[in-house]
Amino acid sequence: MALVVVGALLCISCWVSLYFILCNLNGSRSCEWNCRLVTLVHGILAVCITAYIGYVDGPWPFTYPGTKNTPLQISAMVVSLGYFIFDMAWCVYFRTEGPVMLAHHTMSILGILLTLWLGESGIESCAVLFGSEITNPLLQARWFLKQTGRYRTLLGDVVDVLFVLLFVVMRVFVGGTMLYCELISPRPRFFIKCGGVAMYALSWVFMVDIVRFAIRKRKSWQKQKTDQQETLAANGHEGKKRD
Repeated sequence: MALVVVGALLCISCWVSLYFILCNLNGSRSCEWNCRLVTLVHGILAVCITAYIGYVDGPWPFTYPGTKNTPLQISAMVVSLGYFIFDMAWCVYFRTEGPVMLAHHTMSILGILLTLWLGESGIESCAVLFGSEITNPLLQARWFLKQTGRYRTLLGDVVDVLFVLLFVVMRVFVGGTMLYCELISPRPRFFIKCGGVAMYALSWVFMVDIVRFAIRKRKSWQKQKTDQQETLAANGHEGKKRD
């Protein structure tokens, strides 16, 4: 356990160091810009490691929940624990996030700590990390597109559609299946199952915001299409007048 604590402190130091390095390299950019770059790095790294754990190293989380933690699972959780602590402190200091995101970070930190302390259910924690972080690069890409004035383009629309689809599939359907397997299995402990229920409930809170966003996006597309049709009709009418 002492090695886990040392590893967590080392990971926190690495994420903080990366943030300050980016701040020095991107002096003209805001603090949030550099923090989101750190978030993007963590998202890609977490997805790659946990995908390898789930699909190659094993065990399969839907079949073997509640098993003992492997060294690779522990490493993945320690890396993400360090990031979540860093990002939680950053968000609290700069007051950039609301209670829902802070609740997500708090539950993630507590869930990883509990899994590390118990020494089991690491495969479920890694599966949750994979499902929650796989949409992260798209979310950050959306923010960067906005900041650079490229959001209202075809690329912005593609990022939005992929984000919504991936969120619904991974957080709701795959996450729901994972939770069902967790609840019916006799191996995972009661507290782990409670944590799974809480994380899935939080996903539905995010889902409400996603649905609202999708509705607004659809209305925006419809308005844009109507404006284009009216413009084309007006141009055609003026052309006939000149003829």
